[in-house]
Amino acid sequence: MPSESRVRDAGGPAAGTHAALRTGVVWDVLREALRTRAATTGRSALDVLDTGGGSGSFAVPVAGLGHRVTVVDPSPDALFALERRAAEQGVAARVRGVQGDTHDLLDVVERGAFDLVLCHGVLEYVDDPAAGLRAVAGALRPGGGTLSVLTAGVGGAVLSRALAGRFSEASHALGDPSGRWGDADPVPHRFTVDGLRALIADAGLRPGQVHGARIFADLVPGALVDTEPDALRALARLETEAAALPAFQAIAARLHVLAERPTTPSGER
Repeated sequence: MPSESRVRDAGGPAAGTHAALRTGVVWDVLREALRTRAATTGRSALDVLDTGGGSGSFAVPVAGLGHRVTVVDPSPDALFALERRAAEQGVAARVRGVQGDTHDLLDVVERGAFDLVLCHGVLEYVDDPAAGLRAVAGALRPGGGTLSVLTAGVGGAVLSRALAGRFSEASHALGDPSGRWGDADPVPHRFTVDGLRALIADAGLRPGQVHGARIFADLVPGALVDTEPDALRALARLETEAAALPAFQAIAARLHVLAERPTTPSGER
């Protein structure tokens, strides 16, 4: 099975133009989620966990906002790259790398210790997404915490296969329970919005806002926007405007969902 870090979207806010566009919607949502959680807790520096965080494409920019970030990843090479990236960005004191995987997550990090957990590019690669999500949910603070899930969408795979002329593969992905287009498909699991929300609810979390990511960005050649700032801005606006619309979430390459851990009722541990 591929390492959980191998599919992390390249680049954070400082990435190249087209790469940044692919995660722009997610970053907008994450920044607001961090502000909201900080206001709710009264703490400007939050404890953030990035599962399968690889070399820190999300973790390092989050640390740059002043938060403490723990990255769990199975790859020593990815964790070495994380350490180097954090040092280059001057946030090494706020970034910690831990070797581990989703299935043993709560053996390598403290249960209930994090204000916000990132689970990006992980669920589509774990053997049991439901069990993986339960482990991730266990890392959230029992008094309430926020989970950010970013994962592969079925509709995006169907659309990309069809546009490539792979009509049989598109049809297969459309009807396959895991959203796979065939035996050679490198992605073990893809999700619909309803399926992902149900998975989150089954983990004891309350699913919130959903956004589609990479709705158009994956379909537009980089050469059309990388050298044309006006075109890039227009495409970024289009991605943002479409991200919250269910019709476009259904064809997004990636689905992003924020979820909350309900506040523990009085008297419960």
